[in-house]
Parts: sequence; structure tokens; C-alpha cells
Amino acid sequence: MSTTTDEPLTGVRKAAILCMALGTEAASRILQQLSPDEVQRVTEEIARIPTVGRDVIAQVLGEYRDAVRAAGEVADGGLPAAQTLLEATLGPERARHAVERIATPPAEGGMPALARTSPAALIGILRGEQPQTIALVLAHVDPALASGVIEALPSELATAVLFRMARMQPVLPEILTQVEQALGARAALSLATPSATSGGPATVARLLNRVRGGLDKTLLEELATREQALADEVRELMFVFEDLQLLDDRSMQRLLRDVPGRDLALALKAASEPLKARVFKNMSERAVETLREEMEMLGAVKVKDVQGAHAEILALARGLQEAGEITIDRGTDDDTIA
Repeated sequence: MSTTTDEPLTGVRKAAILCMALGTEAASRILQQLSPDEVQRVTEEIARIPTVGRDVIAQVLGEYRDAVRAAGEVADGGLPAAQTLLEATLGPERARHAVERIATPPAEGGMPALARTSPAALIGILRGEQPQTIALVLAHVDPALASGVIEALPSELATAVLFRMARMQPVLPEILTQVEQALGARAALSLATPSATSGGPATVARLLNRVRGGLDKTLLEELATREQALADEVRELMFVFEDLQLLDDRSMQRLLRDVPGRDLALALKAASEPLKARVFKNMSERAVETLREEMEMLGAVKVKDVQGAHAEILALARGLQEAGEITIDRGTDDDTIA
């Protein structure tokens, strides 16, 4: 049964909800500072709350943001949440010492204050903001975090956000300052140093590579209704030739069955050694020997010819992905080639 706003929110329950909202990494760092009894109280409460409604998450996050503002505290990452969580279980004095022990330097660039947050927490922070503001924030956080937010947004809003991210140009410092002033009081954001990759088609491609359940295809189709050329550019960036080394063995073997030998030889002329090794691993010894001979016979080749071979193989890969015949492991669950 999920927690609702009608249920009493005790200190321990709020601590449990914060742990659930902040994610495993931040919560584990917090719990490491508690006594066994305190850990048991919080974890037992987590076990009693299998799911938490968005309204409750927003309520709890709002309370700890208010507490941080009232105390005049500005901290990076998960520390505002840690401060409130520890105060609820340890009291103000012990909480202060515990936060000092778990504090770590902020990440360079981007939005260090959000480095340890969760999609649910970030959604709460961005609720009610315009698509352009959401796009700016998502362009400055890790793609895994941004993709979690995109997955939870309504389709129309998600498309609007992605469109603005893809069209985003380098952001002026004064714009970053305005966003910092608008959101900083709520989330202790720091936008003074934007990340090196702040928007553009490549950022959208990295984000869509991580969304699940076929949402990438849906969002690309909706993006194409706004601007076909932009959607095509994003699609091309979502899967590059070197990504083939991330195919599992079954998928690699399936793809190689459809690739003409000359195209493969030409494409591998400019491939990395790890990719070549992955390809050779999934071929018979005789096929590998034949492929190596053909690569040698090609001699010097033109860059445009290699790029053309890459494009042909990638087109095959995308077609097989859409048919559900191959998958790719990008370090997240259920990721597929786009």
C-alpha cells in the first residue's frame, strides 16, 4: 500500500521517505552514520512503505527544503536531505557532526547539487517549471538522471523539453544566474559552471539512449513532427559505429549474418582494436581469416568509403533493434540500440 498524505508523517517515516526519494547511494551514505538501532528504525519504516505517492514525496521534500532555508544552510548534492534526515533521527547536534563526516567535494561543472539526487526528487524540484527551464536543468545533469525524469514526464512535455535541449545553444552566465536564483532556494543549485556538454542534439541522443520501454522511438517520432532534420540528427547520434562493441554475443552474431563481407572489411579498417576483437570473437576461425585477408586486400581506403560502410551497418542495426532482434548494454537496465 502506498503512503498518502492522509497517513501520519512521523519523523522516522519522513526519514524513510527521504531515503527512498534520494536513491540507494545517498541513503546508504546516510545510514552508515547511524547506530544499529537507528538504522533498524529507518529501514523497518522503509519496508512498511513499498511505494510513495508523488504528492507525499513533494510534501516531504518541501519540508526539508524549508528547513534548510530556515537554517540558512546551502549544501551540495544530497547534504540538505541528509541534514534533515539525520536531525529527524539523531537530533540537531549529532546530525551536524554526521553531515560533516559524510560531506564530499562537489562534482566539477554541471549541477553538483543534483549529483546525488534521484529522478523523483528532481521531478519535485522542477514541477511547474517551463519546458525551457527543465531543458536547461536536464542538459546539466547526468544522462541517467535526466532520462529518469524524461520517462516520468507526460509525453507532450517530454517532447517539448527534448526539442529545446536539441536546439539549445551555449548558455550565457546571466541566464544561468537567473535559473540559479529561481531554483536555488529550493534545491541549493549551483549553475555558475555549466558542463562541457550543455544541450544540443548530442545531449538529447545520450539521454534517449537510456530511456526504456521503447520511449526513445516514440519521443523521436514526436520530435520529428516539430523538426524532421533535427530528429534525424539526433537519431544518427544515438548509435555510433564503436557502440557495436557493446552488443552481447547473440546480438553481434545476429547482426553479422546480414552484413556483406566487403562492407564489414571496409568498416573495420578504421575500427578500434576492442571492436575488432568483439567482431572476431563472434565469427568462426575460417570467417575471421577470410575477413582479415579481405581487409589487407583493400589497402588504403577513403574516409568517405569507410563512413559509408559504417552507415550501412548502423542502418541494419537500427532495423534489427526496431524488430526486437538485437540489444545493447549501455550500463543501465533494458537499454536497447536506438
